Amino acid sequence: MVDNKMNSENGFRMKIKNLDLCYGNNHVLKKVSMDVKKNTITAIIGPSGCGKSTFIRTLNRMNDIIPGVKIQGNIQLDNENIYSDKLDVVEIRRKIGMVFQKPNPFPKSIFENIAYGLKINGFSKDKNRLMERVKESLEAAALWDEVKDRLNTSAFELSGGQQQRLCIARALAIKPEIILFDEPCSALDPIATSKIEELIQKLKKEYTIVIVTHNMQQAARISDFTAFLMMGELIEFDDTERLFTKPAKKITEDYITGRFG
Repeated sequence: MVDNKMNSENGFRMKIKNLDLCYGNNHVLKKVSMDVKKNTITAIIGPSGCGKSTFIRTLNRMNDIIPGVKIQGNIQLDNENIYSDKLDVVEIRRKIGMVFQKPNPFPKSIFENIAYGLKINGFSKDKNRLMERVKESLEAAALWDEVKDRLNTSAFELSGGQQQRLCIARALAIKPEIILFDEPCSALDPIATSKIEELIQKLKKEYTIVIVTHNMQQAARISDFTAFLMMGELIEFDDTERLFTKPAKKITEDYITGRFG
């Protein structure tokens, strides 16, 4: 049974209750329950294959597109079940943005990478307003000063760390409320990783953030709360400092001290 000390009813953006997910006969997530607090960073840790990425993809219904997937349970965003037939999946994904493990810029210019999402979401066709939003998004992703003189060049000319910040800017452009990060630094060098971590910590002032990471030091550095998954089960979920210094479960202690995983 999970040790979940976060039981306050106030200040939560998402509430996950008894979440089960199966790929065919493969039971990947098992009765996962946790709450995500507003304007915080929640880290998801656990060994490879424990269901971390699958879990985070349930939070904006990205697993819907996988054939044979079965999802049960309840994920509430502001007290509405995101799996309700009454809700628009496109609107859910607008509210809950995602940044993937490897930078995935579009084969377009830096400017068009940001503008594309705005255009398809019906943002104003006024060029000046579009430029303002692109600039605002790049500034929020701490990238504007590095690219402002080459907005019409290919996004593929950027370094790996810059490409990842471009993808973050692209997610920010459509004004999400929650941002999901699936191991966003795993393909980056230490300097680029440091910049992304600094950026994520700044973003929590305006956004609620959930990050999957294989790097426990990263979770300890940047997150407010940490969830430890093991074989599809949520073993422990608590304040990050408490979980890393005084874990309630021995299996948690064994994992974070490197005895396995």
